[in-house]
Amino acid sequence: MPGIDECLLEAMTLPGARGAAIVDWTSGLALGSVGESPNGDHEATAAETAEVARAAAEYQAFAPVDAAFEEPDVKGLPVEDLMLTTRTGFHLIRFVETTFDSSVFLHLWLDRHTGNLALARIRLRDISDRLALV
Repeated sequence: MPGIDECLLEAMTLPGARGAAIVDWTSGLALGSVGESPNGDHEATAAETAEVARAAAEYQAFAPVDAAFEEPDVKGLPVEDLMLTTRTGFHLIRFVETTFDSSVFLHLWLDRHTGNLALARIRLRDISDRLALV
């Protein structure tokens, strides 16, 4: 199973990838980062994206629980990923299921003109499923 560095490097092979990070959304700290950062500071970007991820994961407005649709075998966060678009780029946040408290996500920043959001979403799902956090 690939570790943090291998997963980040794999994410950077996606078309239009400008930067990637693995972030703990409870603390806002980057566990690893590569490439560029939208504001020039990887740690500040990690803290800012953690705020967005935390809101989506914890607020029922973003992930309401509906007992009629909830599968009994599904555990963990109700949110799989988040997509934000700006005038110049795409931000994709993919929550990583872990054996511990699942408070980690993979953030990918893509160029709007050369990035492929659909492909990135599929590949980040695969990367996050294989990520080994030890």
